[in-house]
Amino acid sequence: MDVSFTNSRAGIASARRADTDWATLTTEQRIRSIELDGFVVIPDLLPAAQLELIRAELCRLPTTAVDYSEHQRGHSNVQWTDSPNAVSVIALPPIIEFLTTLFGDDLVCTSCAYAVSEPGHPGIAIHTDAQPYGSKIFGLASSAPCLVRVLYYLDDLTPERSPFKVIPRSHLSLHADANPYRRYLSHEDEVMVTCRAGSAVIINQRVFHANYPNYSDSDRRMLAVAYRPAWAGPIGEVPDHDPERVQELPHEVRPFFGSLNTRHIDFDLPNRPDDMSRDAPGISPRRWDSTRLGHKGPKAP
Repeated sequence: MDVSFTNSRAGIASARRADTDWATLTTEQRIRSIELDGFVVIPDLLPAAQLELIRAELCRLPTTAVDYSEHQRGHSNVQWTDSPNAVSVIALPPIIEFLTTLFGDDLVCTSCAYAVSEPGHPGIAIHTDAQPYGSKIFGLASSAPCLVRVLYYLDDLTPERSPFKVIPRSHLSLHADANPYRRYLSHEDEVMVTCRAGSAVIINQRVFHANYPNYSDSDRRMLAVAYRPAWAGPIGEVPDHDPERVQELPHEVRPFFGSLNTRHIDFDLPNRPDDMSRDAPGISPRRWDSTRLGHKGPKAP
């Protein structure tokens, strides 16, 4: 197993940096960014007081190291832990509103995880979160054809504290280099993304991304929440939520924990079904210019 540092300290100092003014983007421009570039940053979502509560809750959770470094650690299924402020973020209104507009469909939350990149973390290999046939690491859960992950940063991302890394537009490639099962230690076109604590990076699951090493003297903590549209189920049955646990979730979070096997498709689709529409704003190029994508989202129980 390759345990090399993905980037040297000197390389980080000269890394290409994203220079978008994320705070000025409209909803349409955010949709364009995540569809075309594969990611978008939404800054300053969580205020300082809420961040402090979330950090305190998550720091109490036991973490497990990944196989390549003791300094990259995590805790899965945060939604089932006694972490009310962290769990409430799953239903954060600005994100839910954006994703509902982006997908035009009900949302299914597929995961909620805490990750810590400690000082000495060598950097995550460049990878995608999409495995269309499943994988040993993620099983069939990663086979959903459409999914985004919302990365809430609980600490400031600085160049030396494991900032986000992405290869913009890599998800658009049809080349074998874009095989979603491929991994890379680094890439000449990788871009560094920094932001303040409380901001979120939303990624298309198919974009190649990672993070840089942690050369700082403090942890970089993150809460990652994944969502997919209701139509985009996995290719086979996956273990589902315990319904009793779902009922114990906060009222506003519960709607996003429908069955993980929800798959709103018509397998027996004919060539020319009755009542075909002549209007579909979600696939119009104009979706990047004006929001015509109306969907009210999941109803509270």
